[in-house]
Amino acid sequence: MTRSWPVIGALFGLIWVFVDGPPLEPEPLVGSLLVGLVVGIPLAYVFRRLYADTLDLRQVLRGIPYTILYMLTFVREAVVSSLDVTYRVLALSEPPIEPEVILIPLRVQTDLGVTTIANSITMTPGSLTLDYDSEENALYVHVIDGRDPEDIVAPIRDWEDYALVIFDEELSAGDPAPDFAVYPTDRTHPVLKQAVPETEREAETEAEPPAEEATGGDDDGR
Repeated sequence: MTRSWPVIGALFGLIWVFVDGPPLEPEPLVGSLLVGLVVGIPLAYVFRRLYADTLDLRQVLRGIPYTILYMLTFVREAVVSSLDVTYRVLALSEPPIEPEVILIPLRVQTDLGVTTIANSITMTPGSLTLDYDSEENALYVHVIDGRDPEDIVAPIRDWEDYALVIFDEELSAGDPAPDFAVYPTDRTHPVLKQAVPETEREAETEAEPPAEEATGGDDDGR
């Protein structure tokens, strides 16, 4: 057992890097970590009465390898996605792009766990967390190419496996992950609708042909 507030403050500093979502460069990453430590350690000390005086150091140490694994898998996925997006931008022939919105139910349930997963998705090039459904505990994720949704969800499930241990969640990595679903293609997610400029929406409305008025026969007096 050890005093809990220094450990909680240090963990806050590490977690803040994922919550803040800095660019994947040394200076922003180190800067974000320092901000997390400077804020997290004093706050942990001030609010130390809200949690136990001592902490099971074994549980904390158990989460450290999973934190490292989380960071490594995230960096790997970010690099691969960056290369993929760069190829699509620079390709001489028009690359196939089929944007989709995928609904991904989560096993992590704590606010910090959900926020970490959501920010990791947004920090990965080619994907964006649009919304969170608290009733379903699910994220709406917009992807640049959704023809193979299983490929997109797989790394997110890996992050979640590690997050379940890091945040000492109720469920574990051995519990089955809920099925994901592709958002209906004939519907536009409300967040995407809001992202369309008002002028474009007006132009689309003006472009629609006016409905023809019903006319009567020769005997209706018209």
